Amino acid sequence: MDDPTTLHRVHFALTIIFHYLFPQITMGLALLIVVLKTMGLRGDVWADAAARFWIRVFGVAFVFGVVTGIPMEFQFGTNWSRFSERAGGVVGQTLAMEGVFAFFLESAFLYALIAQEKRLGRRGHYAVAWLLFFGTWLSAYFITATNAWMQHPVAYEIGDDGRLALTSLWGLLTNPWLFVQYGHVMCGTVITASFVMAGVGAYWMLHGEHDEVARRCVGVGLVAGFVSSVLAAMPTGDLQAKLVYVHKPVAFAAMEGHYKTEERAGLVIMGQPNAAEGRVDNPVVLPRVLSFLTHRRWTGEIKGLHEFPREEWPDNPDLLYYAYHIMAGLGTIFILVTGLGIVFLWRRSLVRRQWLLWVLMLAMPFPFIANTAGWATAELGRQPWVVYGVMRTAAGSSEHVSRGNVMFTLLGFSGLYVLLGLLFCVIMIRMIGRGPGDAHAA
Repeated sequence: MDDPTTLHRVHFALTIIFHYLFPQITMGLALLIVVLKTMGLRGDVWADAAARFWIRVFGVAFVFGVVTGIPMEFQFGTNWSRFSERAGGVVGQTLAMEGVFAFFLESAFLYALIAQEKRLGRRGHYAVAWLLFFGTWLSAYFITATNAWMQHPVAYEIGDDGRLALTSLWGLLTNPWLFVQYGHVMCGTVITASFVMAGVGAYWMLHGEHDEVARRCVGVGLVAGFVSSVLAAMPTGDLQAKLVYVHKPVAFAAMEGHYKTEERAGLVIMGQPNAAEGRVDNPVVLPRVLSFLTHRRWTGEIKGLHEFPREEWPDNPDLLYYAYHIMAGLGTIFILVTGLGIVFLWRRSLVRRQWLLWVLMLAMPFPFIANTAGWATAELGRQPWVVYGVMRTAAGSSEHVSRGNVMFTLLGFSGLYVLLGLLFCVIMIRMIGRGPGDAHAA
C-alpha cells in the first residue's frame, strides 16, 4: 500500500509510549515527594532524606521527559499535518496552556527544590514541593484535556472551510470525559511512582543498606500504591468503562471480547478473542457480571461487536482486547500485592518477609506496562477516528510525506530511544547505588 497512515500511527505510538515512561514517574513522584516532605516537616529526618533522593530522581526523569516530548509535539506538523490544520484551533489551546503555564512552573520549582533548600528553609522548601506538585498535575490536566477532546469532542463548530473552531474554552476544560479520564490517568501515575519507590526501598532492605530511608520508601510506596490501585479500579476505572459503553459501544464490545448481543452477559476474565467465529476461545467467564457492572442489574443487555457495521469497528479489535485485559489484570495484581504488603507493614514483620521484598523489587516494571496498555486501550478504542465521530484517522495524516521518509525517521527514532533508555537506566542504577546520602544534609 502507498498510504503511509499506518506507519504514521506506528511512528507516533513509538514516540508517545517512550515519552510517557518519564512523565508517569514525575507526576506520581510529585505527590509522593509532598507526602515525604510532610513527614519531614513533622520531624522525620529520614523522610526528608528520602524526599531529597526522589527529588533528584524527579529531576532526571523530567529532563528525559522534555527531551522525548519535543519530537512528539513536532509530529503534529510532520506526521499529522491535516489533523493539525483542521483541529489545531482546538487542541492548540490546551497544548499551549500546558507549555506556557504548567511547564515553566515545573521547571522553576524543580530548580528551587534541587538547589535552594538551604536558602528556602524547611517551610519554604515544603511550600515549593507543593507548588511543584500543583504545576505537574496542572500540566497533566491540560494534556489530558487534549486527548479527552479527541475521545469525546465538545465545545466546537465546523466552519465552511472544514476547520474545527473552539466555541468555549470553559467547555473544553470541563469536558465530562476529561474529569473521569484525568482521575484514572493520575491514579496510574501514582501507582507507577509508588511501585518504583517501594521497589527501590525493598532493594536497599534486601542489601541491608540505608535502612531507615528504605523503610520510609517502602511504607509510603505501599500505602500510596494500594490507595491509587483501588481508586484506579473503582471509581475511576468503572466510570471510564461506563463512558465508553455509552459513547463508544463498539469499542466497549471489542474491549470485553463480547461479540453477540445478550442479556445476563458474563465478564470475560481471560481467553483468546476469535472475531471470525464471534467468540472467545478457552474463556474464563464470571456469569452475568458484565451486565451488572455496566447496568447495575444482572439482566442488563450488552450489545455485541457483530451488532455494528464492520467499518465502525476498531481496526485491531484483538489487540484492543489484550491491551484492556492486561491493564485490568495487572491492576488487580497491584491491589493484592500492596494490600498484602500493608498487612505485613502493620504487623511490623515486612522486613522479615524477604520473598515479598523480592516481589516488590521485581514488580517495578509492571506499572509501566499497565499504563502503556491503558493508553493503548484508549487509543485503539478511538479508531478509526482521530477525533471520534468527526475526523477519520486516514484524513488526518500528512499527505506529502512518503512511506520511505516515515520509515527512515521511525528507524532513526527507534535507535535514539534505545540509547536514551540505556542512558536513563545507567543513571538510575548509579543513583540507587549511591543511595540517599546523609539524612541531615541540605
